[in-house]
Amino acid sequence: MAAPNSKVNLPRCPTGIEGLDNILDGGIPRGCTVLLTGSCGTGKTTLGLEYLVRGALAGEKSMFLSVTEASERIIENLSTFEFFDKKIIDEGRLVFIDIPILYEKLGLTKQELTPEDIDLLIGAIVDLASTLKIQRLVLDSVTSVCFRIRHEEKIRDFILKLGKSLSDIVCTTLLVSEIGPQADRYSLYGVEENIADGVILLGNMQRHGDLLRTLQIIKVRGAQHSRAQYVIEITPLGIFLAPFLKGGGRESTNNG
Repeated sequence: MAAPNSKVNLPRCPTGIEGLDNILDGGIPRGCTVLLTGSCGTGKTTLGLEYLVRGALAGEKSMFLSVTEASERIIENLSTFEFFDKKIIDEGRLVFIDIPILYEKLGLTKQELTPEDIDLLIGAIVDLASTLKIQRLVLDSVTSVCFRIRHEEKIRDFILKLGKSLSDIVCTTLLVSEIGPQADRYSLYGVEENIADGVILLGNMQRHGDLLRTLQIIKVRGAQHSRAQYVIEITPLGIFLAPFLKGGGRESTNNG
């Protein structure tokens, strides 16, 4: 029996990354909150940005919340991809928000956020998303926000409240989570993956002298999906997925 919050009957939000949408049976159920997790250099930010750009190009309002890197730098890096068109920013279809500036405007100057501070932050994010009619949102990274929350119970409440509030306005959200290369769980604190509707795990794997990027869907509530591991390649045209072959290679494929 499906869980009450499984989003079974919701339509899909296509990521725009063809191979990923194929294994997600059309995309992420709308209104879901998915943890996009992995260690350094696995392509988390790139995947999150492509998800937003593809949505904006299709007419959906999208928002990127950056915690550790200035928006100008992110846009500069994004402009190297052929799928990016700056007019989606100029026309307000893709919005960048620097979380440190938001902290400052809200007066959240203390090193550790109180429950009241957390509610204020959630309210500000959701108000922005609601006012701008945002349908896709990426927070990069939820780990950096949680550094200022610190306690597992407060982190649990933060993700629950943020996910519920964004789901109520049918905003489909990716929370970028940073983990070490040898981590035995999908988030720094071990609670995020239990609360999120889905978990997409990105990794690095040594194979015949190459360092391959990999992708695996751990869970997505309400979606039939493959749990197989895939090789991903980041190209100027975007992200491409190829089946990971146990025999030692990767199958040649064209997802574009």
